[in-house]
Amino acid sequence: MSRLVPALLLAAIPVAHAFPEHYGADAGGTRYAPLSQITPANVSNLSVAWTYSSGDLVRRSERTMRRSKFQVTPILADGRLVLCTPFNEVIALDPGTGAERWRFNPKIRTDYRPANLFNCRGVALWRDPDAKPGAACAVRIFTATNDARVIALDAASGKPCAGFGLDGQVQIDPGMPLLGPSEFQVTSPPVAANGVVVVGSAINDNQRAASPRGTVRAFDARSGKLRWEWDPIPTRADDPAAKTWGDGWKSTGSANVWAPMSVDTVRGLVFLPTSSPSPDFYGGLRPGANLYGNSVVAVKLESGELAWHFQTVHHDVWDYDVPAQPTLATLTLDGKPREVVVVGNKQGMIFVLDRESGKPVFPVDERAVPQNGMPGEALSATQPFPADLPLLAPSKLTPDDAWGFTFWDRGKCRERIAAARAEGLYTPPSERGTILFPFTGGGINWGGVAIDPATDIVYANTTRLVHLVTLFPAAELAAMRKKFPRTEISPQAGTPFAMKRELLLSPLELPCNPPPWGVLTALDLRTKRILWETNLGTLEDIAPLGIGVRWGTPNFGGPLATRGGVVFIGAALDRYLRAFDSRTGAELWAGRLPAAGVATPMSYEWEGRQYVVIAAGGRADTPVPIGDFLVAFALPRPGDPVPGVLDRILDRPGGRFEAGAALAVLALALIVWALLRLRSALRRRNERRSDSAHTVGK
Repeated sequence: MSRLVPALLLAAIPVAHAFPEHYGADAGGTRYAPLSQITPANVSNLSVAWTYSSGDLVRRSERTMRRSKFQVTPILADGRLVLCTPFNEVIALDPGTGAERWRFNPKIRTDYRPANLFNCRGVALWRDPDAKPGAACAVRIFTATNDARVIALDAASGKPCAGFGLDGQVQIDPGMPLLGPSEFQVTSPPVAANGVVVVGSAINDNQRAASPRGTVRAFDARSGKLRWEWDPIPTRADDPAAKTWGDGWKSTGSANVWAPMSVDTVRGLVFLPTSSPSPDFYGGLRPGANLYGNSVVAVKLESGELAWHFQTVHHDVWDYDVPAQPTLATLTLDGKPREVVVVGNKQGMIFVLDRESGKPVFPVDERAVPQNGMPGEALSATQPFPADLPLLAPSKLTPDDAWGFTFWDRGKCRERIAAARAEGLYTPPSERGTILFPFTGGGINWGGVAIDPATDIVYANTTRLVHLVTLFPAAELAAMRKKFPRTEISPQAGTPFAMKRELLLSPLELPCNPPPWGVLTALDLRTKRILWETNLGTLEDIAPLGIGVRWGTPNFGGPLATRGGVVFIGAALDRYLRAFDSRTGAELWAGRLPAAGVATPMSYEWEGRQYVVIAAGGRADTPVPIGDFLVAFALPRPGDPVPGVLDRILDRPGGRFEAGAALAVLALALIVWALLRLRSALRRRNERRSDSAHTVGK
């Protein structure tokens, strides 16, 4: 029976042109493609099927592009591949050729720098069950913008749906005056189901304690009228959660849902990953656990009523949001199916919750954590840890762990670590400076996890870098900004302390913690053990001379598992889409991209051919080039050329450096050989001259 259950679950997943209609591959965000044309046996034959450029690199200034991130994952909507650009243009492409079908431009402002840069990770699709087939807006594409609009478009034409709001759009009210347009935006896709479209928000961290609240809003999918609002921070004293805030619920903001959401349409639930209350690194004005911040929250699609919640961090002062889409899966436990929610967080933890109740399926411990925070702070004495699932990232750094290329830079790192508070996970921020490991970018981030329903294996990529966070009196803000002009300095206005956050780097600007700095891991939820892990990324596009050292890189974007037994992932800062054997972790193939694929790939079948697509946009806040490309890979069709030997040598991680090094060695050998030949020729010539002179002398 235990073998039969996964087979039945797989058989229930439809494979048609309609897949994938959702961000994250399905409404539950499994990042699993039930497609098997591409396998470990043939994946090395993948080649570029088509490449699309949005035109932003040409049409927009370098300054504007440096304020953007191209992190989109497209969806397949009625025979069109639909995506959004960082500037919220929505584009439909031919899935087989990449040719543009239609394009909609909401004409957002671009004369400022959003706090989270210009970004749009995806769009949502909704089918109106009451509309006549073929009618305008019977199938709708919803997008939410950097300037806080929700827009409904006809999936067939790209034209706005006139009956939705005003001329196809609704303006979100953030609930209070903003410090500026950069404070409030939407970067992740909305979700649309059961007649509503649900939208979160991204809010500028650490500017003020009384920031905009992280209110989640649901609009009628036809009319655009506001159907409900749910606030992660209590709005009334009689709310049971209010007692977890002291009086902080009255003025504290954020705890917003900036990451993608997921939906269970049968239960009528939407699952929300909430973030930390404001500000991130001082909580003295909000004593208590701060429900429902830093939580996975299930609310009813119909009304916005709270169904259940599970908090992953109590009283967060580390910016340890729930950063990823809650993933809905059906596990096989004790031979029976169990519907669950799988949650990954920045600390590299995996929590598995019952989908109906939110209670842990696998045990969770409350463990004592470091104390003695800043004056007025109200730290939680304990924090939740998975009791029998391993952490996917290290969490403690000591001076003996310091790393460097030389004794000198390693010694400097050792000194920096020794000077800071570094007592492990949840060491509170301090004026001395506190080590946050993993850093606030993860562990796991917005790319989330992928789950194979046949094996119950979770695939997750993690970044392993360190932040040093230092608090200082708010009155010293101007002086600190002048002293550290290139370092993040934030006011945390309304609290006694401002903050400085920096990556812990050596004088050579290399991480002070040892590699790997990026890892892909397979976690078996049946055995509760790590099946394999492998370094993710090389330094090819970062290090001098393109040295392809496989130490892993910081990575953003998620994995995609497939029925064919291949896991695809970009995410790293070198320019490759990679394929790994889902069982062993062996790297099977890497396809060269025009820019780093800092996005989550997707796969679909079109006219009998499986494609794997990824956005190649680079990352503006790193040294790697930026791009505006969407690249599709596929197996060659009968008669098509397969990748040649030269392609397989050059278009792989480290291939160009190795080929260049080999050529340099060969060139050097030829030069040495030529010099030796020249020397030999000159010697013979001199000998002949000497013999000739000797003969003449006789």
